[in-house]
Amino acid sequence: MTRVFLVDDHEIVRRGIAQLIDASPGLEVAGEAGSVSEALRRIEAIAPDVAVLDVRLPDGDGIDLCRDIRSQHPHIRCLILTAYDDDAALRSAALAGASGYVLKDVRSGALVDAIRAAADGRTVQSSKSLRAAAQSLAKPATPAPGDRIDDTEAELSYRERQVLDLIAEGMTNREIGERLGLAEKTVKNYVSGLLAKLGMERRTQAAVYGAEHRHGPGH
Repeated sequence: MTRVFLVDDHEIVRRGIAQLIDASPGLEVAGEAGSVSEALRRIEAIAPDVAVLDVRLPDGDGIDLCRDIRSQHPHIRCLILTAYDDDAALRSAALAGASGYVLKDVRSGALVDAIRAAADGRTVQSSKSLRAAAQSLAKPATPAPGDRIDDTEAELSYRERQVLDLIAEGMTNREIGERLGLAEKTVKNYVSGLLAKLGMERRTQAAVYGAEHRHGPGH
């Protein structure tokens, strides 16, 4: 049985996630907390297998909490669960040793799969996504000539880049939704957003751009 600890300052959110986890075979909620201080104290006593952490907490943030948990209890896997599509947070989560960074717009089944993956010692994000996050930390402050595409790509959120990669693979919105655990309508909104940021009107343009960028020099 995989024991899961939940950290979120919204009790209703915790209850919903707890019900989902307890209804999933092989998973159980071992404890909950609404703050960093409470989480550290209770995790020390409970020693769960996986900690699911919200980013924004009243006395700190889940990424620093992840770093502390991983430092003090290396056997505990951490999964960041947040409503904010924030690249800086993704990079920080990767550096803090999180097994994954999951947005709250995922379907319930995708969240359960992410928890199982973390418990098994696997990363939820693809290795490519984590490499991109790490590489972005080393980007020069002043763009060099010819870096225009990288600058444009940097304007895309983490989720939009995921969607762009899958568009480049020829997937439909429905297939992308199934891959990422999103509703088809949510995928459509991400597609519209990334097209606007890239200054494109057609999906085929995005597919070509995504394929060229993915296979370009340095990637």
